[in-house]
Amino acid sequence: MRGSGQWRWPEVAADAVLALVLLGFGLLATGLAGDNQPGSRPVDAVSRVLITVAALALLVRRRAPVAVLAVVTVATSTYLLIGYPYGPILVTFLVAVYTVAGWLPVRPAALATGGAFVLLLAHVFFGRGPAPGWTGVLPASAWVVVPFAVGVVVRVSREATARTRAEEARSRVEQARRQADEERLRIAQEVHDVVGHGLAAISMQAEIALHLLPKRPEQAEVALTAISRTSREALDELRVTLGAVRRGAEREPVPGLARLPALRDRLAGAGLAVEVRVVGEPREVPTAVDLAAYRVVQEALTNVLRHAGVASAEVTVDYRVDEVTVEVTDRGVGADRAGTAPADGEGGHGLAGMRERVAALGGRLTTGPRAGGGFRVYAGLPVEPTT
Repeated sequence: MRGSGQWRWPEVAADAVLALVLLGFGLLATGLAGDNQPGSRPVDAVSRVLITVAALALLVRRRAPVAVLAVVTVATSTYLLIGYPYGPILVTFLVAVYTVAGWLPVRPAALATGGAFVLLLAHVFFGRGPAPGWTGVLPASAWVVVPFAVGVVVRVSREATARTRAEEARSRVEQARRQADEERLRIAQEVHDVVGHGLAAISMQAEIALHLLPKRPEQAEVALTAISRTSREALDELRVTLGAVRRGAEREPVPGLARLPALRDRLAGAGLAVEVRVVGEPREVPTAVDLAAYRVVQEALTNVLRHAGVASAEVTVDYRVDEVTVEVTDRGVGADRAGTAPADGEGGHGLAGMRERVAALGGRLTTGPRAGGGFRVYAGLPVEPTT
């Protein structure tokens, strides 16, 4: 309420209840307190006015804590200087000191409280009733030091809680940003794999069609049909991927190792014969592992199609107890072939994307030229062992 300059009605209501309770308590209990303090001045209209002023000042204690402390201190000090009995008005003074310490920084709060303490001490030496002198300084200081210390502790705790909440909010924002960045990277990898593979197949089929068109136009039609089919399949897969981005959900169905025969047939139309060999008993694996394995094979075969200069490649899928491995090999020109076919730790975006996919799942990826010529891509992806 103080910081925003606007009234917050729950706090206003709480302060009103507190002020009315202290007012009623002061008016009713001060007379009883005077009965037990011989020599004090009897409670009269003036004392009741001072009690009322001090209590009602608390109505705006959060709005103007220093002004409230000043009013309460003047009323309380005047009350004690006249010689009225110690009573509930000191509780009102305690609340005013606590409010200043709880709402203001330590330095201004200490200055305001110190001034209130000096004014409160006036009755110790100059009161009309029995003046306790120096022996009354310590009891009087307790009414200032204790609420001030409690208020400072509460304020520090409140500020620490606010900082913690702000840090948690920043952490949530940063986490959401990281998740968004990771999702964008995942979608970028998906689009790269889909578009890159599709364009590579279409390019190869187009070259075949251009080569056959002058001599054997009837076979060029087969290549053009393959181009049409490949482009339609790539567009469909791209549309599904981008549709998942708009929906914010995983797309269904997710490509996996079960689609290797379709991938093999598509590449056959582009002039690359792919032999697929499965070792072990095929089984269901986690969706992320299935997708990563398929994308590794797809990217590796796309590189073979683009750079190897061969008409065949081999794919081996091995279902082991605790992992699934995929291996793509060819007998092309290996590390010397045009384009990027680097060893581990080097390479273009395709191999980097494969490595990121595999590493994200805790797997391992090995790429490099084969001893007998050609190139090898090997990925091992861990899965929970079946029981």
